[in-house]
Amino acid sequence: MRSSKRNRFYFFLSLILLILVLSLLADYIMPFGPYDQNLSMALRPPDSVHWLGTDRYGRDMLSRTLSGARTTVCTALAVALAASSFGAFIGLICGYHKGKATTLLLRLTDVFLAFPSMVFAIAVAGILGGGTFNAAAAIAAVAWPKYTRLVRNQVLPLHHEYYIEAARMSGFSPLKILLVQILPEIIGPVLITAALDIGTIITEIAGLSFLGLGAAPPAAEWGSMMSGARNLLQTAPWTIFVPGAAIFITVAIFQLFADSLRDLADSKTPR
Repeated sequence: MRSSKRNRFYFFLSLILLILVLSLLADYIMPFGPYDQNLSMALRPPDSVHWLGTDRYGRDMLSRTLSGARTTVCTALAVALAASSFGAFIGLICGYHKGKATTLLLRLTDVFLAFPSMVFAIAVAGILGGGTFNAAAAIAAVAWPKYTRLVRNQVLPLHHEYYIEAARMSGFSPLKILLVQILPEIIGPVLITAALDIGTIITEIAGLSFLGLGAAPPAAEWGSMMSGARNLLQTAPWTIFVPGAAIFITVAIFQLFADSLRDLADSKTPR
């Protein structure tokens, strides 16, 4: 049973590594430039030259999809790293220390968790303005509270463990106790949650771009590509299907990877 779970984990990990390689090496494997226009080839269906067809400006859809992978996936990974790191840090503090500042942070966390994250992200992105960086900042600004709650709930039971008390009596500073004694104990759930979150973040990045609050045309970003092709569904369906399929497949792979990681971690947890 554990062997099958391990094989499933490595299979989806290899798919994620493939996505990352394609994203990072997109400039070297794209058959055309993602912004190269050729109006005489506009809205060509998939053929032997343009494997995924062309858009309204004659730009190669395969090249733009590969370029969009770098924008969307790498941005999602950066957002997940920033949100999980910041949220986990606040959670460590709230779980280890007590006081008015901790109570205030927890109430702020509750406010963020009380509303759908996408609603907050749209509001923050609307305030910051368009652009990939602002969209990423908006999503990161509303993604950290779940990590704070998760880590705090993991830290509280450890607060009075014997080895933590021994570390205090040995003169360890609170920061050293948090980083050396407690963090290794709770890092697993944080990584699993972050892996699950990446698929959601990819969808949110694409959603903000589709609404005009993220990457703006002519940027090769999946949500922006779908937004620009929304009026071509009947005449050139591949222009919206290709980036949509890229989002669906990538999100599915990350979700299945996170599930396999969680299953593998559960199988190693003593019962």
